[in-house]
Formats: sequence, C-alpha cells, structure tokens
Amino acid sequence: MHPRLIIAIDGYSSCGKSTVAKALAKRLGLQYIDSGAMYRAVTLYFMQNNIPIPSPEQLHNLDFNFEPVLDKIHIEFRVNPETGLSDVHLNGVDVEQEIRSMTISEQVSHVSAIKAVRVRLVELQKKAGVMGGLVMDGRDIGTTVFPHADLKIFMKADPMVRAERRFKELSLKGAEVSMEDVINNVVGRDYEDTHREESPLRKANDAIVLDNTYLTQEEQVEFVMKEIVKLNDSVKQDF
Repeated sequence: MHPRLIIAIDGYSSCGKSTVAKALAKRLGLQYIDSGAMYRAVTLYFMQNNIPIPSPEQLHNLDFNFEPVLDKIHIEFRVNPETGLSDVHLNGVDVEQEIRSMTISEQVSHVSAIKAVRVRLVELQKKAGVMGGLVMDGRDIGTTVFPHADLKIFMKADPMVRAERRFKELSLKGAEVSMEDVINNVVGRDYEDTHREESPLRKANDAIVLDNTYLTQEEQVEFVMKEIVKLNDSVKQDF
C-alpha cells in the first residue's frame, strides 16, 4: 500500500462514515482523522463559553468576530490505549464522549456553516494531509479539503435507516432521546449541510457512491478495499 495514499470519505450524517474510515485506516496502516469531530469540538467550546451560534437566517447579520475565539481552541487527536483509536481532545481535555451527544448534534451544522470556522478547520485539515498517508471523513473532504485525493468515497443511506442507527447508538450510550427527535435531527442536518454557502455537502464528480442502506460494516469496508485494489492496479508503477 502506498504510504502517502489519501482516502477522502464524504456523506450524510449518521451514514457510518467514521466507522468505515477507522476500519480502513487500521487495516491499511494509515492515519485517521475525523473532521466532523473537529466541528463538534468547536461546537462544544462555543456552547461552554456562550459564544453565539447563528441559525442559517442569521449568518449574514451576525455582528461577531469569531477569529479571537478560534485562536483559543486547540484540537488534538490522541490514541486511546484501551481502544487503539484516536480520541478528540479539546484544549487538553478528552471530550470524545461529550461531543457525540444529541445536544452537540443539534448545533454542529449551525457552527459548521460559519465561514470563519470552516476556513480555520479546513486549513488545519489540509496541513494534516501534507505528508499523505491518511483516511479522512467529513462533508467536504473530497471537494474542498483534498480535491486531488487518491480515492473519494461518497456515502449515503436511507434517512430512516440512518435515524434508526443513530437512535440505537445513542440508546446504547444511555442517552434519553426519542426516535422523533433523532429523525428530525437527521433530516434537518441533511438540509443544512447541503444548503450552506461554505463548502456544502455534495458528491465530488470523481467520487464513488457507497449506498450502505442494506450493507453491513464488513461489506462496506470490502467495497472500499475493492476500489483500492482497482486504484492500485491502475497506478501500479507508482506503488
């Protein structure tokens, strides 16, 4: 496997992008970066420090300078010795579990639509990929962050199936949420992610679609591995 390979995985919320990306990174021996977790960490910081989070209608009328706030936010990915996976640390504190809450999910699309936030985080994400050798998932990885990625995957699934998966995930963690709330969150995030002005969610022209509505995690990983084999065969001279 080429050590500088860059795999970009984009798609809708609750599609299991992170799960597949983590499995691929581990299997291929590549670094994994969850770009969505970075936006969640910023969202948590905003909420903890009473930073205004604008609705889509307020974006153009909000008189607030986010730059000084963003200068105070430091995000790191540290390997958890128990799981072997990277956990998110916000200003030195492990917030991996906290950023996965429904409360954060309800606000993260609003925060990710703020131009200053996207510019800052895209800049950090691009720096992480300078040396290559990584798998990154998010909403705009193949279109904005790594438009020249070696392999681009666009994941999607039926909204109801995604909502059911998310509800099950939250329930297993002990979160008290209703199925209705989860469905509304999934549908609402889809709309905001695809309609925001800054780097909206869309399929890159050269991305390969992975509809995992009826696929297991193992089947999804194998789907991508087959594409990597095709990529490997087409550029064998570079490997």
